[in-house]
Amino acid sequence: MSGLVNNLVNTVLGAPAWLVYLIVALVVFAEDALFVGFVLPGETLAVIGGVTASLGHTSLSWVLVVVILSAVIGDSVGYEIGRLFGPRVMAHKIFDRRRKRLESAQEFLRRRGGSAVFLGRWTAFFRAVMPALAGLSGMRYRVFLPWNALGGIAWGGAAVTAGYLAGESYHRVEKWLGRGAAIVVGVIVLVAVVVWAVRRHRAEGRSEGQSEGRPEGQSEAV
Repeated sequence: MSGLVNNLVNTVLGAPAWLVYLIVALVVFAEDALFVGFVLPGETLAVIGGVTASLGHTSLSWVLVVVILSAVIGDSVGYEIGRLFGPRVMAHKIFDRRRKRLESAQEFLRRRGGSAVFLGRWTAFFRAVMPALAGLSGMRYRVFLPWNALGGIAWGGAAVTAGYLAGESYHRVEKWLGRGAAIVVGVIVLVAVVVWAVRRHRAEGRSEGQSEGRPEGQSEAV
């Protein structure tokens, strides 16, 4: 593992490994439990965690454990919030601009049942609201938990692995072309992760704007 590449990652993250684990855990957890996904998708942090693991800055096993457990526990907390305070939470003004999408998520849950919990994890908005909607709908926890765990394992494994495989390009380039080229690729990979996150956030914003402009009788497809 190149010391220069490690220094690059340390500079970008500005945090020791234990703090990287903590930040990833808190954001992934809060995305599902506290609706932080509207501001900062936990998926981005999961991918970056995988990148740092490929560089040796963190442990791949620990990143996987942290992301998966945080996702499953965060969903469970979101479920309890929906079960206990659902109507009050869903009436909050934070959802005013997303009311059409929220109704779409509720309809999706009614049609798909437990599988909606799994499928919803792959979209940032659904990932943030589906656990609370499941609790609000009266879905039993013994039905919710297996789908929640399956979704957390599949999504967490995919996001972290994607970041890890992207980071592997550092090692390949360093072996073939030397450390200087590896650093260049490192910068490109990190910038690409940021650009991907920004574009995804903007795309979801455009989608929300389009749904608000539709006639009342026209629903948003899921």
